[in-house]
Amino acid sequence: MVWNVPNTLTWLRIAAIPLIVGLFYMPYPWSDPAAGLLFAVAGITDSLDGYFARRLQQTSRLGAFLDPVADKLIVATALVLLVAHDPHRTIVVLTAAVIIGREIAISALREWMAEVGQRRKVAVSILGKYKTIFQVVGLAMMLYRHDLLGLPIYRIGLALTVLAAVLTLVSMFDYLRAAWPELREP
Repeated sequence: MVWNVPNTLTWLRIAAIPLIVGLFYMPYPWSDPAAGLLFAVAGITDSLDGYFARRLQQTSRLGAFLDPVADKLIVATALVLLVAHDPHRTIVVLTAAVIIGREIAISALREWMAEVGQRRKVAVSILGKYKTIFQVVGLAMMLYRHDLLGLPIYRIGLALTVLAAVLTLVSMFDYLRAAWPELREP
């Protein structure tokens, strides 16, 4: 089913991408916080779509394909926006490169492992789930950009996003280690 609850949440996450971009570039004082909050809500739908898929028994091949695509699209878009806003901040550029590069590499690894019948060896791990939480919270805070209650939201978000990049690398090495026996075969 294309329009079950989990798939609808995933489609809404994809539909949020151009809205986040539009809000990010609007010249109003409320637009940055709105972009950050919309990104956070979209991140929450990532957890909800999986929950509802299992709870309502509405898993589908389309959902299994679309969910990670939506995740990667919205995260990559947020990272590109942040790099475009602050292109001289080396840590932002490096963090974006690490996260986007890892996502491409692991997507390719999972596709190849599925081809050789070993997809389960590189299924999403608990470390990957923690990485996603830090990534969503960190990027939402960076998009929000304004201090809140005296807290430097952008800097806290940057720290969380850098931590997410570290977890991204650690989880990538875990996936590569799990796939290594298959990769070594002639």
